[in-house]
Amino acid sequence: MTQYPHLFTPLDLGFTTLRNRTIMGSMHTGLEDRSSNFERLAAFYAERAKGGAGLIVTGGFAPNIEGSFYPFASKLTTRREARHHQQVTDAVHREGGKIALQILHAGRYSYHPYSVSASSGKSPITPFAARGLSEGGVRRQIRAFARAAELARSAGYDGVEVMGSEGYFINQFLAPRTNRRTDGWGGTPANRRRIATEIVRAVRAAVGEDFIVIYRLSILDLVEGGQTWEEILALAAEIEAAGATILSTGIGWHEARVPTIVTSVPRMAFTEVAERLRPHVGIPVVTSNRINMPDQAERALADGQADLVQMARPWLADPQWGTKAAAGQSERINTCIACNQACLDHTFQRKVASCLVNPRAGHETELVLSPTTRRKRVAVVGGGPAGLSAAVSAAECGHEVDLFEAGEDIGGQFALAMRIPGKEEFAETIRYYRGELDRRGVSLHLGTRVDAEDLSGFDEVVLATGVTPRVPEIEGIDHPMVVTYPEAVLGTREVGERVAVIGAGGIGIDVTELLTTVESPTLDIKEWQDEWGVDPLSVDRGGLKEAHPAPSPRTVYLVQRKESKIGAGLGKTTGWVHRAAIKAKGVHRITGAAYERIDDEGLHLTVDGKARTLAVDTVVVCTGQESVRDLVEPLRSKGVAVHVIGGADVAAELDAKRAIRQGTELATTL
Repeated sequence: MTQYPHLFTPLDLGFTTLRNRTIMGSMHTGLEDRSSNFERLAAFYAERAKGGAGLIVTGGFAPNIEGSFYPFASKLTTRREARHHQQVTDAVHREGGKIALQILHAGRYSYHPYSVSASSGKSPITPFAARGLSEGGVRRQIRAFARAAELARSAGYDGVEVMGSEGYFINQFLAPRTNRRTDGWGGTPANRRRIATEIVRAVRAAVGEDFIVIYRLSILDLVEGGQTWEEILALAAEIEAAGATILSTGIGWHEARVPTIVTSVPRMAFTEVAERLRPHVGIPVVTSNRINMPDQAERALADGQADLVQMARPWLADPQWGTKAAAGQSERINTCIACNQACLDHTFQRKVASCLVNPRAGHETELVLSPTTRRKRVAVVGGGPAGLSAAVSAAECGHEVDLFEAGEDIGGQFALAMRIPGKEEFAETIRYYRGELDRRGVSLHLGTRVDAEDLSGFDEVVLATGVTPRVPEIEGIDHPMVVTYPEAVLGTREVGERVAVIGAGGIGIDVTELLTTVESPTLDIKEWQDEWGVDPLSVDRGGLKEAHPAPSPRTVYLVQRKESKIGAGLGKTTGWVHRAAIKAKGVHRITGAAYERIDDEGLHLTVDGKARTLAVDTVVVCTGQESVRDLVEPLRSKGVAVHVIGGADVAAELDAKRAIRQGTELATTL
């Protein structure tokens, strides 16, 4: 018996059966673009199939060159290309899994001069203007989808997913925002829907009846000029009639100014939209977005909100998500924290996608935690992300590990991050490591400061001693109104009603969001919808309404020395969310400032050559960190093998991605 009976009930599709109700959703890894990387791609998907995914959907493959993301990006157009895919499908099938290939035409989201769309024009997120298709051009695109599906079947895939959401090519035909045609492919809702239904019909004819055809339906566009709910329902019915096996739900366009998958979006924020669709169709409906743990997936299914649950990044974070959930061991799941730092941000930088909390993702053939041939005594100093990663990974390899933490609990900088509104998920990573330390037999010593003498008996010493806040040289920096960012976050010092935050990097923005948010146990979905102007029940186009963010309880000034825009160094997929959030809270943003002094009058600045005084009662210092490396030289002088990782190696803005990766990589070399 399983703790999650609905989640692990097989789904009979008539011609085939899915072993459970989980779908590993599509995510471009960067391994799809070169056949030379298909061995790595096969290992990536095989590990998730072994881990219990009911159905895997690949990253997107274009049906032709016009639809590709950028020159030489992934596509499936020839028999030769299809043959390379067989190593992927064979690997998944050997592990008892099923896999579908996503056919994704980028349309005006393409980064090349040959992009095409329903009408001519440029998207706000790409530099190239798309060409509007002729009647014959539309027909060629439909045939290309069908051809790609036929090739996918020949390559051994169990199905295909037709990407019709997120603002890509098909979605561009569906919405008057991007479809200004007046012929048979535009002008009326029925004509705008026509390309979607004809693609599905052509795909079904190409692959036969015993093949999974998923249609990714944009159920909530979240852009002005998007679809209405009535149009979405009509499309869903037509897609079902055209031969789709499953309707998957997509949320938002890439150009939408509403976040849909970042950490600050509440869990299960969009399941109600899938629930609203489900009674209107007779084929299985998939819910998606911000579902990362089995209890949420089970609840969505048990409450009748969907027939299947799609998760992409949670399977990056833990390839054994399914087997752990099925065994009733959800506490062992390495939870996706929706940070986007190593997955989507890597994708936009054309790097191989990975995962902050699981650096092995995308590197399964390279980063292998193999059993050691020589068991060593390993001391890890510091219980932050780097130290936790090193300790758990070294123990997994079979070493005897002692972890020393000077504080009263583990977590390090993550213990601060989890207190920031919208970053509560970071607590899940600490929970995961706490369990793994015990499970792997790591000896944990809390409240313990060690010196070189204490560590001299170990074979290897890993210093993950982290960082300390950097204190800038400003006259009056020792004034009673000055507070460090750990003091502000932990609440050990009182913060007044008028605050200047100096330093506008990731930490400064986090602190600003904390200080401008009214304290609450967790963000309610309705509150979040009000904050961002989301109305899933709206009769208007796009599911939008006027945003009404809760007012800030404080007046906050966010100040930086750089003249660049606030948060310029944040990730592409999350930085805009943070900037929009603090703007909505009325934060005063000041760039190009010189800090002159702090006194009873407040913070004195020079901005654009003019003196300015911020009459504040608290100044929070977020001007970076310095590495804590006190033990390095004493250990080396004793001849101890010492390894420095994480913040102790390089003091950077809460760079947990590097810290966790370093800890894992080091363990493979001990």
